[in-house]
Amino acid sequence: MTILQALVLGLVQGLTEFIPVSSTAHLVFAARVLNLYGGVDKTLQAQQTTATIAVIQLGTLLAVIIYFSRDIVNILRAFIGDHWALLRRKPIQASSNGGPPKLSQDAWLGWLVIIGSLPIGVLGLLLKKHIEGPFTKNLWVIATMMIVVGVLLAIAEVVGKRDHDMSQLRIRDALAVGFSQVLSLIPGSSRSGSTIMGGLFSGLTRETAARFSFLLSMPAIAASGLLELREAVHKLPHGSSGALIVATVVSGIVGYASIWFLLRFLRTHSTGIFIIYRVIVGALILAALVGGYVSASI
Repeated sequence: MTILQALVLGLVQGLTEFIPVSSTAHLVFAARVLNLYGGVDKTLQAQQTTATIAVIQLGTLLAVIIYFSRDIVNILRAFIGDHWALLRRKPIQASSNGGPPKLSQDAWLGWLVIIGSLPIGVLGLLLKKHIEGPFTKNLWVIATMMIVVGVLLAIAEVVGKRDHDMSQLRIRDALAVGFSQVLSLIPGSSRSGSTIMGGLFSGLTRETAARFSFLLSMPAIAASGLLELREAVHKLPHGSSGALIVATVVSGIVGYASIWFLLRFLRTHSTGIFIIYRVIVGALILAALVGGYVSASI
């Protein structure tokens, strides 16, 4: 991977990781345009592309950690403090969001992040070989999921009540968002698109759905990125580390700006513009496939 390829991939990752348009779809397409790792066996090329994408995601993981650093510190402090107090049988200020009466709101939010992370954690490990293989780089799959999740997101916008915020999150909200996040294992779905969709179906406000989506993304991105980082050492060509660092740093900087933009955008706008974009891009890819202008696989 050259420095130019790294800059392009980092920019694409940062722009699309938190915007509900599917970062994987755009990265796979960018990798094909750039002919990333061309000239090797197709299966190895798919594995190298997957490893590269997962490592670059660590930059956007750092972006979300920095952006939500105050929330993270509050959650960790309350989670540890409340459970320590329970062990010592000391009274705790009650939660007001339907959680256990002996846990504070921030401590309960910590449990909701854990609960919401379980579905993708379990299925991600079970489907690891399929995720790394050619199937998840197939443009038929990517284009179809771009459209499917776009339509589901549109339905969620129509039927979602959008009547509760972060202080009112419940277990069913965490499960709805968590199981929706499983869709992101299929390229073209979009982690943020799927989780925001799940949040809207569950009745969260748009901004709350996005904020919880970002909090929930941290364990998933960390697990995926760190697991692939270990394997990338053996899969990626020698001398790739410098370009990977460049791509990761760029994705982190651009990703931070994307978080800032989306949260402010969703306070006063729907996800309509992203839905339209998803459907149009998905339809164009399908048309290109039908017309024989591009091949379905790497």
